[in-house]
Amino acid sequence: MTGDDRPTLPPVRLPSDAELARDALAAPLLARAVELTRWARRGGPEGAGVPVGAGGELLSEQLKEAAAHLGLGGEEEAPALAADAWNFAVDTGLLVIEEDREDHEDEEGGAADDGQPSSDEPVGLATPEAELGGLTGDPDEAMPAPADILELWLGGLETVLADAATPSFEELLGGIEGAVGEDGEINTDAIDLDAMDWDPEEEGEALDSALGNLYLLTATEPAVAAGSMVPLPVLAASMIVPEDMDEPTDEVLEEVSTAMMRLDEQFRMLEPTGLVEYRPVDEALTQEAAEGEEAAAAEELGGELDEEDVSRYGMVRLTPLGLHGVRARMREAGMEVPAVGDLAGAGADRLLATLPVYTEDNARSEIEGWFAARDEEGTLSAARELLAAARGTDEAAPVRRLTCQQALSLAGPEAEPALREVLEDRELGGLARVWLAERGAANVPQPDEDMVFWLTVDTIAAQVATAGEPEELRDLVRDLVDQHAGFFDKAWRVEHPATGDVLETMGRVHPDKHAAKAARKAAFKARSR
Repeated sequence: MTGDDRPTLPPVRLPSDAELARDALAAPLLARAVELTRWARRGGPEGAGVPVGAGGELLSEQLKEAAAHLGLGGEEEAPALAADAWNFAVDTGLLVIEEDREDHEDEEGGAADDGQPSSDEPVGLATPEAELGGLTGDPDEAMPAPADILELWLGGLETVLADAATPSFEELLGGIEGAVGEDGEINTDAIDLDAMDWDPEEEGEALDSALGNLYLLTATEPAVAAGSMVPLPVLAASMIVPEDMDEPTDEVLEEVSTAMMRLDEQFRMLEPTGLVEYRPVDEALTQEAAEGEEAAAAEELGGELDEEDVSRYGMVRLTPLGLHGVRARMREAGMEVPAVGDLAGAGADRLLATLPVYTEDNARSEIEGWFAARDEEGTLSAARELLAAARGTDEAAPVRRLTCQQALSLAGPEAEPALREVLEDRELGGLARVWLAERGAANVPQPDEDMVFWLTVDTIAAQVATAGEPEELRDLVRDLVDQHAGFFDKAWRVEHPATGDVLETMGRVHPDKHAAKAARKAAFKARSR
């Protein structure tokens, strides 16, 4: 596997499809949509369905009944919530709309009256999708598989995302004034998008960027992965503030404030899908933004905010279902977005090349899954495969061997014969001795001095490649030099491709000036051989 083939994003840990499907069915929007679909199955004569308008929408009387059925009768937003759930059922395919042409066409096929049904006149019938009968209340049908439920949820999510990226009616007014004819009808071709200050593609990309940044934070920040919420100002800033900008300007802070308020609207719409958990922006701040006081909010954002202040500006996180949804959309777009468990069926070479980008916990889970998938082959053959993949003199080989050691630490005692087979191997003998010694194995031969120094160079090369030069490396280098008299006189002779680079690194990090100078001289000798 080449460097270009490695994942472009860190892996994420996802629940099983069954758990995600349960989450999807428990999300308010899909739960209500399913309930209304079951209501539609019982709603018409002999379960024939529910009459609907020209766009598949519920008629006013049915909308009231639907809201009451959902137990929303006393809420101010009951009609809107019921309409959203009904539309979600239509968008996901839970409901099928059959147009009733007989009521609206004359005998010769022409439209009856003026051809335009009234806004509350039924023109079709909504019935549950037969193939989803197990979900929508048909006792003779089986429940759909978890993967089918997730596909259904994703289809509805796309519609909600598109709606979230569309401006409100008030925002549209400036662009449609010139498109309204004398008859009150809107000519869509005459809508002025520039007057709305709205670019549909740009708005969709901005929302995708926000979700992508949330995904990345979940993949890289253990606290976020564990359920901590991300402050909305932090998310908005990650989309707008350039990485090389130390102190955001007032103009940039105003952009952040504007983006934050737009995200607030969008996350309010997305939360019922189960995609995000969201704590909205404080209503007082929302009111300030509505009154055009973005500058005041920007000024406050530019100051020091305590934890309570930050929470007033909104908090958000992707749910596990949301993580699945964003990952699915990224994969659809052609991105490489790994998840823990993807490597269960991969070869050892791919496993060792990929694991270095994993967090410690995710790497452990991936390795355990990799061994578990090889039960029939046995741990012994899996250990042999890992050791074979760890060999090499290329630049990435030290990291492969360090990762191989990490993977073999989770192997059972059945792997012991594979480790004994490589005890005399220059590249693998050192890690084999470490593995056997850690398990208290008998008859483990002591390594000779050449093997000790070779393993030292290999280990430091791997650590520098994966972790850079942390403080711990300085302590390791100092201890090595202190424990071995004439360390650098021997180290430069080690026949390892990374000897020169490792000695140069030791010269940079060793706290003692004389030892550092000796390391640099040894590096020069190693490269001049």
